[in-house]
Amino acid sequence: MAATVRIAESTHRALAEVAKAERITMQAALTRAVEAYRRHVFLEGLADDFARLRDDPKAWAAEQAERAVWDRSLADGADGADGADGADGAGK
Repeated sequence: MAATVRIAESTHRALAEVAKAERITMQAALTRAVEAYRRHVFLEGLADDFARLRDDPKAWAAEQAERAVWDRSLADGADGADGADGADGAGK
């Protein structure tokens, strides 16, 4: 579904420059720009969430304890790298 959005003339010029430089349509350039900004906003929010978590000593300790459990489980050698989990297609 196409929609019309008003943008500043300077933004239009910048969008055209990017599209030309990348040899893509202005629509594709805008789509990429919006996706990049969406990811940026998400990661800023994530960073803020972790900052709040670190500011709460009890919650941060619980987070660290959970990470330690995951670290131990990841280091137990049961990742299937040796083919013991059957992921290598043996027996098929």
